[in-house]
Amino acid sequence: MSTASPRAGWREWLGLAVLGVPTFLVTMDFSVLYLAVPRLTADLAPSGIQQLWIVDIYGFLIAGLLVTMGTLGDRIGRKRLLLIGAAAFGVASVAAAFSTSPELLIASRALLGVAGAAVTPSVLALVTGMFTDSRQRGRALAIYLACFMSGATLGPLVGGVLLEYFWWGSVFLVSVPGIVLLLVFGPFLLPDYRAPSVGKLDPVSVVLSLAAILPFVYGLKQLARNGFEWFPAVALAFGLAAALVFVRRQRRLEHPLLDLRMFGNRTFSSALTLMFMTALVGAATMLLVTLYLQNVVNLSPLAAGMLLLVPNVVMIIGNLTTPAVANRIRPAYLIAGGLTVAGVGYVMFTLADSTSGPVPIFVAMCVVMLGTAPLAALCNHLAMSAVPAEKAGSGASIVQTSAEFGLGLGIATLATLGTAVYRNNVDGTLGALPREAADAARESIDRAVAAAGQLPAEQAGALLASARDAFTSGLHVVGIVSAIVYAVLAVLTIRAFRHVRNSQGGVDAATVSTESTDEREKVTA
Repeated sequence: MSTASPRAGWREWLGLAVLGVPTFLVTMDFSVLYLAVPRLTADLAPSGIQQLWIVDIYGFLIAGLLVTMGTLGDRIGRKRLLLIGAAAFGVASVAAAFSTSPELLIASRALLGVAGAAVTPSVLALVTGMFTDSRQRGRALAIYLACFMSGATLGPLVGGVLLEYFWWGSVFLVSVPGIVLLLVFGPFLLPDYRAPSVGKLDPVSVVLSLAAILPFVYGLKQLARNGFEWFPAVALAFGLAAALVFVRRQRRLEHPLLDLRMFGNRTFSSALTLMFMTALVGAATMLLVTLYLQNVVNLSPLAAGMLLLVPNVVMIIGNLTTPAVANRIRPAYLIAGGLTVAGVGYVMFTLADSTSGPVPIFVAMCVVMLGTAPLAALCNHLAMSAVPAEKAGSGASIVQTSAEFGLGLGIATLATLGTAVYRNNVDGTLGALPREAADAARESIDRAVAAAGQLPAEQAGALLASARDAFTSGLHVVGIVSAIVYAVLAVLTIRAFRHVRNSQGGVDAATVSTESTDEREKVTA
């Protein structure tokens, strides 16, 4: 039987507004740098490897440290860790903006990653703890997710506007006013929570978690970016081996860094699986759609970004309206219905061809984002409601780490499938071209377009036509595969969440928590 929970007041809602700031900034920092790379390269003259580290080290360290930071927040206090992380984020932003060498910029981006890893799970854990009423928690998490999506969506646009008028360092300084706002008002508006009797942090587990995650993420990204190379493959294998050692150690510890018993909860593990799979599909399809708009439809990067802004806004609106709809429809059926709609959107990818322009893929993406919104809005709620209060930081870190892995695997699997279809289809059309141009065209649609610019008009036209047709075929295949994956997920969603009632916000937290407690006892036994 569900029991009433105390409702949040004005202080909690103002606290949520303050927490939206670091959520937006940390997410924006993933993408705001991309447009600045040409200018900072001209200014700092980094080598090719240094340029890659400038771009990638932020995401690597966030992914590698999420589990450690989430558990650390449970031990020392989530507000304390958030404020420490935010202060470090502000300092690192200023250091990055005024970097005078590639090495300093890499170090500043590394500190940004460490700080971002401290901030991210702390925010989600604090939001979950501040809003214990099911209806209010649903709304609060939808707002949190809207801030997260807004940062990802607006990052490139903010970067573009700043670079139009200021130097490249301005893309980092834009974070500083928001950090100051958090540091001024956070201590007064945010509650703190420190889990009792959680034991000391195990340094060996911290090292093992880094040894597992960092090489795995590095290997995954490099293999997805460059194809098979022995060093990334070895790094990937090393990460998997370290993960096995890490899991074995967690099973033996009285106070583990990561409580594996949480995965024994059906609601928690099912929500993680859904978020992982949708991140995987979403990362791959977004990459292919972006390449399609720029290389097939021939839009500029800014025009493509502006066009894709609309589907993201559709998803944000869907996130914010989902809790109201969830008052009447159980989460299992609402999420499954949304996945079905999104699957239809992926089937609509087949309506786009090499000469159809941007409209078909634009409409398809709007349908996909609208259908994905209920899952995005409710799965955080489902997962965090199944986590014991004293493990909220650790649970939040697992939620976000699963999404990170999904993003990486999406590029390595589905996006690679699209590339394989492209190469298979384009290969038989390149016989009449110069060898250098043909080899470039086989690599990717980007290189095919670049090679066409070096050819006579007739050959360039033939190359562009065949490359664009081949890439569109790959997009169709990925769309169909994504639709099948979403159909399977819709069925699994009904099976996994049919026990969860809708209770003024989409999730009856008492039902989820009861199931969580029962299953933890079974796992312990």
